[in-house]
Amino acid sequence: MISLFPILLSLGLLMYLAYRGHSVILLAPLLAMLAVLLSGEASTMLGVYTQVFMKGLGGYIISFFPLFLLGAIFGKLMDDSGSALSISESLVAKLGKKQAVLSIVMACAILTYGGVSLFVVGFAVYPIAAALFRELNIPKRLIPGAIALGALTFTMTALPGTPAIQNAIPMPFFKTDSFAAPGLGAIAGLIMLVGGMVWLNYRAKKAFNAGEGYGEHHNDKLVVTDSSAKPSLLVALLPIILVILINFICTKWLLPSMDNSYLASEAFGAVPLAKVLGIWAIVIALVVSCGSMILLNWKRWKNLKESLSEGALGSLLPIFNTASEVGYGSVIATLTGFIIVKEFLLGLSPGNPLISEAVFVNVMAGITGSASGGLSIALNTMGDNYLQLASQFGINPELMHRVASIASGGLDALPHNGAVITLLVICQLTHKESYKDIFVVAVAVPVLALIAVITLGTLMGSF
Repeated sequence: MISLFPILLSLGLLMYLAYRGHSVILLAPLLAMLAVLLSGEASTMLGVYTQVFMKGLGGYIISFFPLFLLGAIFGKLMDDSGSALSISESLVAKLGKKQAVLSIVMACAILTYGGVSLFVVGFAVYPIAAALFRELNIPKRLIPGAIALGALTFTMTALPGTPAIQNAIPMPFFKTDSFAAPGLGAIAGLIMLVGGMVWLNYRAKKAFNAGEGYGEHHNDKLVVTDSSAKPSLLVALLPIILVILINFICTKWLLPSMDNSYLASEAFGAVPLAKVLGIWAIVIALVVSCGSMILLNWKRWKNLKESLSEGALGSLLPIFNTASEVGYGSVIATLTGFIIVKEFLLGLSPGNPLISEAVFVNVMAGITGSASGGLSIALNTMGDNYLQLASQFGINPELMHRVASIASGGLDALPHNGAVITLLVICQLTHKESYKDIFVVAVAVPVLALIAVITLGTLMGSF
């Protein structure tokens, strides 16, 4: 058990220092080397850094950079074209002020399901939420919970076809696509949405009965509405619809019908189509959707070149943050202490590897404070084991994919999560004011949805 101490100390420091705002890009290699040093393997530190840490970091970037790049550009175009604002305001108008919380949740959900990043969604939706909640005297402290429910839960991990990176990471490991186990994903998504809304409506009603209003917040960003600068709702939604539709067509028909025999050659890594199909489909969908958005909003661009450049640059920090966490996990996985953890989790439920997978992914996501980082670490270290166990127990790989994806969206949203911290900064609120609601909608309810999926998957299989 002594061999676990370096890992626990290193992880504890990573969580604490990341929570305090220090760069993960710097922390990850330093704390990985600290764990190696304390494990009595100081003589291998240079080799571990260049051959293990950097290999893990680089492998993640090679696999997923196109998704980060295109996703960031897509989000920036949605923001600069006024499409994100148009969708948010239209939903508020359609659902009515009595459904203010639901309006904000659904606005975030539509944007993130279409591929827009949380950061763009937060900046686009928060001013509308602030104005709406102030008008209806709903406590401002509930806004982060509403945004988190729409952006960090069912559209990120559960709904079939979502282009979120958390849904893409399992694909090469299980040779699945983004529509894996659609029925179970939809059920999990419904549980997250309904459970989260029940909580937020309860909190809003409790605050109303207690006479609590919006609160004194004088620095809110006001919404400046300029109808001539925004596209119609149909034009704003069309690129998002295209992302989902083209992704489905490419996954199910177009790409499998093409001659992909060249992939079997060494020049292309002798890779089966199933391992790259999901990534290819999302890349094509995002490229076409970005192109359509540019054309549909041609007269609205103030500086298209700048929007594209800022979008591209905006992809670098998120992917290097996550890739650094993956590199960190790759190092931890080589240490003696990790073998204890691995064997414990593998034997956690000998008759049901779904439970082992769910716990391991959740724990790694919680440790790193990142759904994608924790998921990548878990599957890089145990993915082959889980695929083998799935075959041994007759479990459909699609079910393994969906459980892994949903599991990444549980403990990841602990207080040191970068998205949580960023969301609170955008809303100009503190953990003390709003984290309780974020925890319930983005941690507790998704874990309940995960349990439901494992139970149904065990009893009925994948569907």
